[in-house]
Amino acid sequence: MTYKGKGFPIPDNPTWRIINDEVYPQEIGSKVPSDSPITTLAVLGGVLYAGDATGVKRLKDSALADAGGPKDRILRLRALNKALWCVAESAVWRLSGGKWAKIADGAFIDVCAHLGGIVIASASDLFRLEKSGLIPLNSAKSRMPILDAASYCETIYVRHSNCLAFLQDGRFEYFDVDDWGHLPLGSVTRDMLSFRERILVPTDKGLAELRGMTWRTITGKQGLCYEDTTCVAEGFADDVWIGTMRGAIRNVGGKYHFFGCDRWIPADKVNAIACGDNVAYIATDSGIGIIEYEPYTLQKKAEWYENWLEEWGQKRIGFINTLVWDGKRNEYVRFLSDNDGGWLCHYMNSLCYKYAVTKDPKVRLQAVEAFKAMKWTEEITPIPGFPARAIYAVGEKALLSSTGSGGLPAEWHETEDGKWQWKGDTSSDEVDAQIYSVVLFYELVAEGAEKEAAKEHIDRICSHIVENGWILRDLDGKPTKWARWDTDYLQRPEGFIASGLNGMEALSFIQAAIAVTGDDKFRMAKQQLLDWGYHKCVLRQKLVFPIVTHFDDRLAFLSYYPMLNYEDDPELRAIYRRSLERSWEVKRLDNMVWFSLVYSALTGNDCETDRVSEHLRDWPLDCRNYRYTNSHRHDLAVPEPYKNYVEDWKPMGPREVGVQRWDHNYQRPDGGGGKGVNEPSGWLDAYWMGRYYGIITAPTTTDKKLLTVKKGEVRMGCGPQPGAALYDGPEIPLSFK
Repeated sequence: MTYKGKGFPIPDNPTWRIINDEVYPQEIGSKVPSDSPITTLAVLGGVLYAGDATGVKRLKDSALADAGGPKDRILRLRALNKALWCVAESAVWRLSGGKWAKIADGAFIDVCAHLGGIVIASASDLFRLEKSGLIPLNSAKSRMPILDAASYCETIYVRHSNCLAFLQDGRFEYFDVDDWGHLPLGSVTRDMLSFRERILVPTDKGLAELRGMTWRTITGKQGLCYEDTTCVAEGFADDVWIGTMRGAIRNVGGKYHFFGCDRWIPADKVNAIACGDNVAYIATDSGIGIIEYEPYTLQKKAEWYENWLEEWGQKRIGFINTLVWDGKRNEYVRFLSDNDGGWLCHYMNSLCYKYAVTKDPKVRLQAVEAFKAMKWTEEITPIPGFPARAIYAVGEKALLSSTGSGGLPAEWHETEDGKWQWKGDTSSDEVDAQIYSVVLFYELVAEGAEKEAAKEHIDRICSHIVENGWILRDLDGKPTKWARWDTDYLQRPEGFIASGLNGMEALSFIQAAIAVTGDDKFRMAKQQLLDWGYHKCVLRQKLVFPIVTHFDDRLAFLSYYPMLNYEDDPELRAIYRRSLERSWEVKRLDNMVWFSLVYSALTGNDCETDRVSEHLRDWPLDCRNYRYTNSHRHDLAVPEPYKNYVEDWKPMGPREVGVQRWDHNYQRPDGGGGKGVNEPSGWLDAYWMGRYYGIITAPTTTDKKLLTVKKGEVRMGCGPQPGAALYDGPEIPLSFK
């Protein structure tokens, strides 16, 4: 390991693959509601047209407006030969040059382009459009109702409910459609698209593909997210979009991306899809989902999230809070949780790493402000070395956590001056996070009095733990519910299962205290832990049986970081490294990139950076919480060569579950809901850690539009002050200058 100036060491000769911050297409979602089902879509000249039971609409200023033309039920819209073709219930219409014209009266079902001309289909016949009118193409009527028409191999193909046919010598041919394979047995066809060298046919049993005269069916085994497909459309970047009864799918670069209700589309069932330049429009019974793709870099995304925290009111006196909806006030308010100090950890880490990378003095001041808030959690309590879970300014608009650990009542205590309340019954989560973040601040940011303050903070917390018999003692003098590292607790049934994790936490705290303070009392405390054999339990700290707690994984990796950065005993390091490798093998399937980057930072090994890059890019810009459902999908098999030690399915990704903290269970397929706003600090921590260690490079572009975000851009159309009102209460009492 080699030191990069001031700070933690950078592994020698790392084997990780560098992530170049190249420009990539960032998904941005929005929705347009509709009172009636939208059944068909088309894009012409960059304008979206939508059909419903009353006529044709166009998208204008984020709303649907009347587009003229027929005033009855619209069956099909097609953009062909620089015109919009509309199949209404009683006639075919065309919009060209801004003018509508009725082309033919009658009951038709589809229009397609063929050999430079236009073919119009009815339920039994095909017609070529000529100046003189419609010219019949078939001499014998179709033996089954025609549902669609498409041009493929310079031939007109038609779709029926259970097969395809093509027109030859004026007759519909069925026998020569295929030689090998077949449509899924017993399936019902739903749509048809001629796409380059193949025809795609959505069915209720998968997406069928006809290449030449060979059928194959794409199902969940090939990556199709859901097999009950409804429609298909050509994309804009060599991609294909697939509608289903439960969401939309994009196939691009051999991968399938799932877009579900409610984040991306207004309702589950997709009726139609149409694409413009870098945008997909998805029609449902409740309106249209819009997914736009904007050029981005990871650095620009970092600025987006930083602006979001500021402009959505998620910052307060140094802390970072999620938002919840207050139905009585009809507004968002900040939620003061069980671990506000602990969740400040990831934002504070991001600032420390960012300052180490950029040396920006403004970033340094932000890091100092975050540290002051963290230090204040200990100073506000009357118990030396005992940090509060959260702090409330009396009278501020906020929702206070009403429960405590293990279902116990919340413990909110008022300060002597009556200005503040602090939450007690502090858990090990707080200590893990505070030790990690403060040693990072100490190493990368702190100067002068700040360095002494960081040293003092670690000294006070660790002294409290050691002097109180390896526990946190609350106001009543009793141990808190979860902050226990004593042998009595870890040898009882209640605590025995946590002996690996809690033992590692204690070793990590004390190793950090030794490194930062140099006090011999902490060396003696470490020896006590070793005499108790705590280090021997570290190897299997990650539990996969009989219980699994994903939030404990975060506590473990918070502990690995200072422990392995500061420990120099080769025998102990060997145990800790084996433990980390074991934990990483269980965790790597999830592709939760903060864990990945901690692993690489401590070992120099590759953390599958191609997946890390994909995960960081897939995080949505919209941090609001949405319901998500994935358990119905058919692509949930665990991919090779991974093993899921907990469940029988693969984990979800950020596109499916949205913005989440690093304690989230990505292996839970369904969840979300509620009208809240999550905070993206975890992404910022991972990104700037990657930049600090050189795993992620600076952007490869110098275009400012691809690097910065304008003020107000993150508001997502939610007015001048989205989210919660900005904090306007008292400030942190300064304990040092």
